[in-house]
Amino acid sequence: MKMAKAEVSRLLFLLVTIIPLAAQGSRLYSWANQLEESGKDKVTNLQFYFHDTLSGKNPTAVKVAQAADSDKSPTLFGSVFMVDDALTETADPKSKLVGRAQGLYGSSCKEELGLLMAMSFCFEDGPYKDSTISMIGKNSAMNPVREMPIVGGTGMFRMARGYAIAQTHWFDPKTGDAIVGYNVTIVH
Repeated sequence: MKMAKAEVSRLLFLLVTIIPLAAQGSRLYSWANQLEESGKDKVTNLQFYFHDTLSGKNPTAVKVAQAADSDKSPTLFGSVFMVDDALTETADPKSKLVGRAQGLYGSSCKEELGLLMAMSFCFEDGPYKDSTISMIGKNSAMNPVREMPIVGGTGMFRMARGYAIAQTHWFDPKTGDAIVGYNVTIVH
């Protein structure tokens, strides 16, 4: 009988201590969890057009700050613009809207038109609706092709990383309006 009580006690000990630990998986502390590995990362390629409009009655990019000498600089050095630009399927401004580019850019170079861009591409259509990717980096705007880093995202693009290739499709030097094609590769 004593032997049976000892075995029951061990069995109860196992039930009370070890089985709850096994049920928690790798969660050993209330503040730290090891997430399951999800397998291989996904790679997504997106192509869209960015419509930056500084002119007219309804601009999508507006100057919000500038240095004392920005207007004298050929590169507008020190100027900062806030943007809410349309992202469309094609270069035609009337083509299907897929999202908005929201953020800011500032002229950060004295010798070239170099913009520091901090932008969220917020998707409003298709499988990536309500997801975003975040881009931050230098845009040498007068170069025919430029590359900028993708540093994060939300929704379907949580934990994103990658790069954006930008190519100017159209530019009006009088107004500063531009249409820029983006080819973005994202690992998420």
